[in-house]
Amino acid sequence: NTIASGTSSRNSEIIHAGLYYKPNELKTQFCVRGKNLLYDYCKTRNITHKKIGKLIVASNERQVSEDLDRILRNAENNGVDDLKILSKHDVTYLEPDVESYGGILSPSTGIFDSHEYMLSLLADAEENGSTMVLNCPVESVRMSNSEGEFSIIAEDGTEVLCDSVVNCAGLFAHDIASCIINSARSFNNSETRNENQSFVSNYSDLSATANRTQYFAKGNYFQLVGQAAPFHHLIYPVPEPGGLGIHATLDCAGQCRFGPDVEWISKDVSCPDSIDMNVDPKRADVFYNAIRKYWPGLKDGALIPDYAGLRPKLGHPNLNDGPSIKADFILEGPQQHGIKGFVNMIGMESPGLTSSLAIADRVASNMR
Repeated sequence: NTIASGTSSRNSEIIHAGLYYKPNELKTQFCVRGKNLLYDYCKTRNITHKKIGKLIVASNERQVSEDLDRILRNAENNGVDDLKILSKHDVTYLEPDVESYGGILSPSTGIFDSHEYMLSLLADAEENGSTMVLNCPVESVRMSNSEGEFSIIAEDGTEVLCDSVVNCAGLFAHDIASCIINSARSFNNSETRNENQSFVSNYSDLSATANRTQYFAKGNYFQLVGQAAPFHHLIYPVPEPGGLGIHATLDCAGQCRFGPDVEWISKDVSCPDSIDMNVDPKRADVFYNAIRKYWPGLKDGALIPDYAGLRPKLGHPNLNDGPSIKADFILEGPQQHGIKGFVNMIGMESPGLTSSLAIADRVASNMR
């Protein structure tokens, strides 16, 4: 019933710096550029934000000698050159209640009000003639055989004709992509189309695009209650497979929450609507253990279930073969998949929110 009430609003509301991804990945390119665009946008539009920085803290000597150095070198390769290596004493000076063997300071990491941001984007779109339609699930997409248009059929039978389609359907993006690609194939093979009409100019990557599947990783959050948060920065452990670890997040109102963890949903689940989005209170034990590695002062009973989000993943740990669980964004235009007027985005997980304005620029360039 509201704009961006799915993945976009169920996250940590963090402006990421671009430390962890490979230099040649879209995640890196979009995150590093998107961070600067987002800070500028928030400042121009008076959107609540704070560049409070984050500490990545090591919980043992091996993480100091191996992981922190790896993160630092990778960030430098990504063009992020403002990181600072911290000794154990440096961390204690910045965050007296945090226990560590050392860490990294990322001063350009920040927080912002994502809901203000999304409402501002909607206002910008409407000022430029756009219309947002809610509660209108897509039933099917077919190709027109007369004017070279897409015909999008909604669940209630409403038909919308358009020259271009941008698939940014988040958790359902793979379903929309498959629908559009199968329609393009059918139209190209149709005996009723004109000889000069062809929606698909190049079939080289069409099968790969059609067969992509998204899997789901649930991220749970717990809220801190009955105990004041002692942090002045965001506090992150060294990253874990599938996520960045259970970190301490401060929102713009000063509320502290912890998460997300990584709870892999069965690879056989294809519909995200079937996933229980409640946070299981039993997961608190894992949170207490993880948090106390860097904040031993966390009291029993200070964590209560908050909310959960889903990440669309292109890989899954229970697949024998297939994409990595760290797979990059997929953003394809006609040059990649050959379908005129179609821009396809799949696997748009973190750092998608930080990257959003840079992603928008790339989509616009693909539409020209």
